[in-house]
Amino acid sequence: MAHVSAAERRPQLIKAAIDLMTREGVAAGSTRAIAAELGVAQATVHYTFGTKEDLYRAVMEQLTHDLIAQVERAAPADAGFEETVATLAAALWQTVREQPTAHQLLTELSMFALRTPRLQEALEGHYGEVTAVTAKLVTEAAERTGHQLAQPAETLARFFLAGFDGLSAQHLSLPDEEAELTCLQALVSAVVALAGGRMELVPLPKS
Repeated sequence: MAHVSAAERRPQLIKAAIDLMTREGVAAGSTRAIAAELGVAQATVHYTFGTKEDLYRAVMEQLTHDLIAQVERAAPADAGFEETVATLAAALWQTVREQPTAHQLLTELSMFALRTPRLQEALEGHYGEVTAVTAKLVTEAAERTGHQLAQPAETLARFFLAGFDGLSAQHLSLPDEEAELTCLQALVSAVVALAGGRMELVPLPKS
């Protein structure tokens, strides 16, 4: 049998892990099961990644990069600021509707990572990258259209992603297409209003 290098085996194992855990959940993703999914020895997984946590980290990175790439491809080149934000939000929502298992697996891995010290860095990297890319897209749209942001781009990104994560969880748990569309429109409207300084922030009680 021809030798397969670790560099070649790595994407194969990541895909096998995604396929397996998408079907059966994160708890089923042992190195033995992932190796069996690809039809290789368990030692191959450890040789390629070192530990199960390292493989899980690679899976999170792959899922994140795939989703980000789809949204970035949807970014319009000549639209206004509001239209750009709406287009990007719609593109991201489309990934939820068309690839719900990818979002579910990312959510499951994120919850698993919260209780796994070796995956804390991967979890921070996942949210950090998504936030940074969202902030970059907002900044680029503002600069292209001459739109002065009333709030830092990272704050706008965090606000949008917080609402979007909630909508995604609702779609996976209790879908309602009409309500989801209204909520997504409201979220985009709120982001645009916050970005334009048209949203009055209510003071919170002091603790």
